[in-house]
Amino acid sequence: MPAAAWTTLAVAALIVLFAAVGLFRVVLHLVHVRRTLGSVLGGVRLVAERTAPVPGALESVNADLKPVRDFCETV
Repeated sequence: MPAAAWTTLAVAALIVLFAAVGLFRVVLHLVHVRRTLGSVLGGVRLVAERTAPVPGALESVNADLKPVRDFCETV
């Protein structure tokens, strides 16, 4: 095989190697992003859980505030 063929094969192998390393780095970044988004999603779920409506307590709060509402209506 001539030297030009070996050089072409070596250059092609280097290109494939660098492309593989680049794709591997992209995969590692995507794994990191996936973990981060999982943490963010857990935080959002926790906030949604803690700020959920309280319809059961709302009636008792309204009943407790009835004297205040009655007083404000007389003013």
